[in-house]
Amino acid sequence: MTDDGTAAAAATSTLGYEQARDELIEVVRRLEAGGTTLEESLALWERGEELAKICRHWLEGARARLDAALARPQEDEPSGS
Repeated sequence: MTDDGTAAAAATSTLGYEQARDELIEVVRRLEAGGTTLEESLALWERGEELAKICRHWLEGARARLDAALARPQEDEPSGS
């Protein structure tokens, strides 16, 4: 798997923000609970990193859309009363 964001972009098309967030919460819970082997912990950590990238990608997209929406009314406001 590459680390250039294309994997996150591809995964984002099939995994929504809420799904990625919920899975990330579960990964963190399992890591905090302990009781896993080193190999399992590493695999969970890697999955968590991947899920965090997916969430970050969704949030950055949402921020860009919000910024664009907030900028639009100022441009569309009629001048004068």
